[in-house]
Amino acid sequence: MKHIHRLLLIAFFFTCLTPAFASVSNEHEHETQQESHKKKKFEPGNFIMDHIADAYDWHVFSYGDFHFTAPLPVIVYSEQSGFHVFMSSNFHHGHSSYKGFELAKEGEYRGKVVEMVNGHQVRPFDISMTKNVVSMLLSMIFLLWVFLSVAKAYTKRKGLEPKGLQAYLEPIIVFVIDEIAKPAIGEKKYKKFVPFLLTIFFFIWLNNLMGLVPFIPGGANVTGNITITMVLALFTFIITTVNGNKNYWKHIFNTPGVPWWLKYPIPLMPLVELMGVFTKPFVLMVRLFANITAGHMIVLAFVSLIFIFGEMSPALGMGTSVISVFFVIFMDVLELLVALIQAYVFTLLSALYFGMAVEEHH
Repeated sequence: MKHIHRLLLIAFFFTCLTPAFASVSNEHEHETQQESHKKKKFEPGNFIMDHIADAYDWHVFSYGDFHFTAPLPVIVYSEQSGFHVFMSSNFHHGHSSYKGFELAKEGEYRGKVVEMVNGHQVRPFDISMTKNVVSMLLSMIFLLWVFLSVAKAYTKRKGLEPKGLQAYLEPIIVFVIDEIAKPAIGEKKYKKFVPFLLTIFFFIWLNNLMGLVPFIPGGANVTGNITITMVLALFTFIITTVNGNKNYWKHIFNTPGVPWWLKYPIPLMPLVELMGVFTKPFVLMVRLFANITAGHMIVLAFVSLIFIFGEMSPALGMGTSVISVFFVIFMDVLELLVALIQAYVFTLLSALYFGMAVEEHH
C-alpha cells in the first residue's frame, strides 16, 4: 500500500512536468493535408516524418480531400503582444494566420507556431496543448484511475485474494519488485526506489501501447519524442546522483585497483568514469527514442510502398498492398512485444544505476 501511494504521487508530478518540456521543444504538426492533392508525386519522407512528429491538432479520419481533426489549444507568449490562447482550428490546417501567428511551412521552424515580425519568423514561447501533451494527460488520468482503484480495493479487501484489477496488476508489480528492484539494488535499499521504478515502467509501457493505436485517443508518438525520453532519463540521472554514497563517488574519482599512473598526474580514469555518469542517462534517452521511432518508421515505410508503386501502376500498387499489409500486421504484433521490452529495459537500467549508487564497500 505504501508503494502504491508513493507511485501515485510520483506519477502525478512526473506526468505533469514532462509535457512542459515536450511542448516547448518539439511541437511539430502534420504538413498541410489539403495541399496534398496538388503534389505530383507522393513524398514518403514527408509522409513518415509528419506522422511521427507532434501536432497542434489530432487527426480523426479522412475521406478523400476531407480531413476531420480535433483542434487543440494553442498557448503562446509573444514579446510584442503578450499571451494568446486560441484553438488550432484558426490556422485552417496551415492555410491561414491568426493574430499574427501561423504554422511555418518550411525552414528551421517547420510545423511550429511562429510570429511574423518585420517580415521575419520569430518563435514565441510556446506551451501549447499538442497531441503528445494531451496523450500524456490522458495516460496520467488512466494511471491515476487504475491505481486509485487498486489501492481502494487493497484497503477494502485487506488479506483477501486479489480480484479484478488487483489480480491483473499484482503479478506485474511483484515482477518489477522481485525481478528488477531487489536484484539490481539489493534487499536492504530497494524499497526507496520502487515507487519511481513502477512509475516509469507503467508510464512507458502505457504510452508505448497507446502509440500503436491508430485512432484517437491513440496514435501520439510520446515515447518516440526525444524530449520525453530526455526528461525520463533526467529523472534517473538526478535520483542516481542525489543518492550516490561515498563508495560510489570514490569509484568515480579514485577507482580502486587502477594503477596510479592512470589517475595521477593526468586524471585519465576519473575523467572516463565521470563521463560515464553522463553517458548512462544519455544512452537511456537515445535507446528508448530510437527503438520506438524506428518501429513507427518501418510500419509507415511499408505503407508508403503501396503509394509509391501505385503511382507507377494501379495494378502494381494493389499487388504491393497485399505484401505491405502483411508486413504492417507483423510489425504491429512485434511492436506490442517491443512496447513491453522497452519499458522493462529502461526500468532495469535505471535500477542498476540506483544499485551502483547505493552499493556499500565490501
